[in-house]
Amino acid sequence: MKKILVSIIAFAAFAVSCSDFIEKDARGTQTLENYFQTAQECENYVNELTHRLLLPNDWWTLIAPRVTNEMSTDDAWMGNTGQDSGAHRPSSQYFITPDNMGDMNSMYTAHFYTIQSCNIGLARMAQAPISESQRNQYEGESLFVRAYCYYELVNNYGGVPLYTTVLGTSDLKLARSTAAEVYAQIEADLKASAEKLETIEVYRNGRINKWAAYALLARVSLFQEKWAEAKQYANKVITEGPFSLEPNFLNIWDVNNHNGVESILEAQSSSVQDKNLGCALPTLSGARGEDKKNFPSNDAADVLDGWGWCMPTSDLENAYISEGDVIRRRSTITKWGEAAYGDEVLNPTHKFSLNDNKSGRICRKYYIPIATRRALDKKDGHLPLNVPLIRLAEMYLTRAEANYHLNDADGAMADINVVRARVSLDPVVGMAGPNLLRKIYKERRLELAFEGLRLFDIRREKDPSTGRPVIESLMGPNGTFVQYNLNSTDPYETTNTKEAQDKGINFDPAKHLVWPIPQLEIDLSGGIIKQNPNY
Repeated sequence: MKKILVSIIAFAAFAVSCSDFIEKDARGTQTLENYFQTAQECENYVNELTHRLLLPNDWWTLIAPRVTNEMSTDDAWMGNTGQDSGAHRPSSQYFITPDNMGDMNSMYTAHFYTIQSCNIGLARMAQAPISESQRNQYEGESLFVRAYCYYELVNNYGGVPLYTTVLGTSDLKLARSTAAEVYAQIEADLKASAEKLETIEVYRNGRINKWAAYALLARVSLFQEKWAEAKQYANKVITEGPFSLEPNFLNIWDVNNHNGVESILEAQSSSVQDKNLGCALPTLSGARGEDKKNFPSNDAADVLDGWGWCMPTSDLENAYISEGDVIRRRSTITKWGEAAYGDEVLNPTHKFSLNDNKSGRICRKYYIPIATRRALDKKDGHLPLNVPLIRLAEMYLTRAEANYHLNDADGAMADINVVRARVSLDPVVGMAGPNLLRKIYKERRLELAFEGLRLFDIRREKDPSTGRPVIESLMGPNGTFVQYNLNSTDPYETTNTKEAQDKGINFDPAKHLVWPIPQLEIDLSGGIIKQNPNY
């Protein structure tokens, strides 16, 4: 009996939950044995892998967990105080258990599903009758996708089962590899990806290229405190890549500036009305309770009315204010009643339901301008917001942090000053030691807020005063972020207590530097997979 190939899902239908491929009579159908016979078939397969990783149709599989990770930091509340928070509360409030993980469970399963699909594609494309250039393109992209899956897995859950070949049900009971072993495979995949993609001279928007591989190598090197390698790869992207900083910070997330000059890897979207190719972020994190009467037009076409999750904290806003950072603050946060930055004429006083919003703030980076809203008959699932996943400013900040640890304070200041100059901030001069490191950390927070790095950063960054992870000084009963909230006088956050004001008080450094492994996966492995400590 042969395995039917209806689509990528039919022959990659795998999760760590270990159900086998469905087997049916495959006479007259495409199968694993007769697919991958043309370049178009290989490209279609890789396109689906990339789509599944970067901007999946099912928003809850990856987009929601990534947003939930933001809610687990000092940058964001859950925010929606009018609906059930069960998907986000376990991690954002640090109540998470292996049996109650909310949407952090779906990311674990989805990534292993994609890893198995990558393994299938790599095995089959190695034998496909296509040109060497085509093989390099498709294999290079697949290796990157596999590496990115493992990058998110190791940063969320620690060491996980590691495999690079096609597995059947008899092979699936794998023990966890160490985090170091997972990182080693990520690096190997990215180096192989970059080598294969070096031969590709023409770059197309939305496709993975060698610069994405080098940039992710810079990031994972930084996360492992491999300072020389982090500097090497970041420097390569900065000095050899075709990228430059956007002159206007707000344009990075502009719906009319897809794949701008700064974006190294950007998840694609489209507002084509008869397709479901849009981005879910503006809906998931859009202002809840918009009303046409609050817009000058008094027109329902101007209303998006999002779900209201992942609302900025006043603590984050204060971080911008303390730097006099008006441009990045307004490009990142819109407070209730303020004009939407860049959309002041059509939305001069952005108002929404304060009864349903914890902080009286929304994320400006996810905002859809009024003119774009008016052009859409369908909005949910059709919003044209591309999502930058890796961009050039991060490479400057990566090189800055690496320079600091390589005892090059001048180089570190030069790099952060490039990023600061773009938003009209004075250069940092004459700074060294712990204060310079803190400044680098702060620049990462202000520059990259709501771009998927804050939780990973505060877990890995070391507080210069204690040598412990920064998150330990922020969260827990005595954490500075917790104490700030408990003593806050913010007029929005303190008057809407339907989300608890003691956010982060339940953080326990003995376990919360990673999330637990889903209990179902441990059970299905027969106990071979071991749980993270203290869960």
